[in-house]
Amino acid sequence: MGETLRVGEVLRYASAKDPTEPVIDEFPNFHFVTDAPGHKKALLESGINGMAKVSAGGRQRRPAILIRSSPWKAGSEQTPWHDVFDMDNGHVRYFGDHKAGLSKPPGTTTGNAALLDAFTEHQAPTAEARAAAAPLLLFRAVSRLGKVKGFVEFCGLGVIERAERVVQWAGHEHTTFTNYVYDIALIDLTDEDDRVDWDWITARRNPAVSDQEALAKAPRAWRDWVKRGHAALPRVRRRVALARVMKVRDQRPESGSRQDDDLQFVYRQFDGRKHDFEAVASVVAARVLRGSGHSYREGWITRRSGDGGADFVGRIDLGTGLAGTSLVVLGQAKCIRTDSLVSAEQIARVVARLRRGWIGVYVTTGAFSQPAQLEMVEDQYPIVLINGLDLARELRSMARDDHGNDLSACLNHIVYAQGVPITSRRPEEILLE
Repeated sequence: MGETLRVGEVLRYASAKDPTEPVIDEFPNFHFVTDAPGHKKALLESGINGMAKVSAGGRQRRPAILIRSSPWKAGSEQTPWHDVFDMDNGHVRYFGDHKAGLSKPPGTTTGNAALLDAFTEHQAPTAEARAAAAPLLLFRAVSRLGKVKGFVEFCGLGVIERAERVVQWAGHEHTTFTNYVYDIALIDLTDEDDRVDWDWITARRNPAVSDQEALAKAPRAWRDWVKRGHAALPRVRRRVALARVMKVRDQRPESGSRQDDDLQFVYRQFDGRKHDFEAVASVVAARVLRGSGHSYREGWITRRSGDGGADFVGRIDLGTGLAGTSLVVLGQAKCIRTDSLVSAEQIARVVARLRRGWIGVYVTTGAFSQPAQLEMVEDQYPIVLINGLDLARELRSMARDDHGNDLSACLNHIVYAQGVPITSRRPEEILLE
């Protein structure tokens, strides 16, 4: 792998365009990262910068289009539009380069012509045609070191979903003019650690390299889009929240493993014994939170009726004295079949009972569905999820540390000897202890 562009990284775009220095003013040098000996420099002089096409395999191929948005210009007479960069959800809305006062048709300006050409390629019905399609590399100007010019942030790799003509209002004469606006889907780069390898673009610039040979250097999600077209976009679109979502299979022990045996044993022991499993969940939650470095105090298990939606209560202490505070922890425990899933609605019901300054803990022998996790991340629910695999690991660790590796003895100690109190006290009362 050669030099890479990393999403969110700020690069120095110096006017000298010297490709020999890796770092300028303590920022990666754009011209060093994008340097390709024997080829012209990659530039961001305009908003839309299409690289020159090459003839490869009997067809014309544009290696890439580099797009730069300048937020500090937005709303001016020269740039009346406001580009939208929603990187968390993989969407960019970018306006073309037609301006008030130009007599030529809006689709014939240099930038619009390049993007409309790319749009046609991105809508191609075959994988063979899409393999030649120009990738969009998106940047936006950012201020650094007190300067509004000379720095750009790499925002990702994109394909055009839609292009439409719009009427805008601007210019010294305050007249209307027609332009194009493009809806661009940002492609997921998780498998590449949010990076684009510049060797891919260099390969696309080489007429001796076929479309398929160049495609082999592309990010995985881009290759998936080339294979399946826009039908793949819901799966390959960049979504930051997805990076924090764990696949269901990764929340379950491997079939036939020691952890699988342990989890099945726990389920058989506590299926139909709600309060006893709540005691286990309370102890495991305490162990997980303390293992993360928190000062956690176990409270009590709630009574069967009137529990207010919580199965157990605890408290996290942060800081000391006037520099400290405490958070109420509401716990939910669900002993369900190990192949079952906890839904988004079930998690939402717990979150609905949280007050300001409270957090939740959900402990289950099952797994959390991906939609449930995604909703939790996107809505920023203050809740900790402990799945069946984590539960089995913690209980086996407790058994090994304190009970001669006897899981049954460990569980009996939690339920009968440890004696987590059962009470109908209100959760906020734990702040008084």
